[in-house]
Amino acid sequence: QVQLVESGGGLVQAGGSLRLSCAASGVAFSTYTMGWFRQAPGKEREFVAAIRPNVRITVYADSVKGRFTISRDNAKNTVYLQMNSLKPDDTAVYYCAADAAYGTYVYQEYIYDYWGQGTQVTVSS
Repeated sequence: QVQLVESGGGLVQAGGSLRLSCAASGVAFSTYTMGWFRQAPGKEREFVAAIRPNVRITVYADSVKGRFTISRDNAKNTVYLQMNSLKPDDTAVYYCAADAAYGTYVYQEYIYDYWGQGTQVTVSS
């Protein structure tokens, strides 16, 4: 049974930092592309970042580039999202997702086979 469990969300002031974690089980984690998405209230879910299995290839949304860093530890079956210089606009539920088939467009939701339940990030001004 595939399970993705996010943690690390919370309330932080603008300019602060958080690190999200997503622990995977039941999947061949080291072969999967992992992504982070987020959904703010009243908005559609949007792509944040993705990392390929070989860890050298990462992709970021323009809105987080230079502030967020995605990484993974294949030995721990865990993907991370380090979020720095947080802004109120970063407030959202953050989801991790796993792609088993090395889909081409990592920013597209449809390539991902498995999703976590999400963790809330709230940035106060």
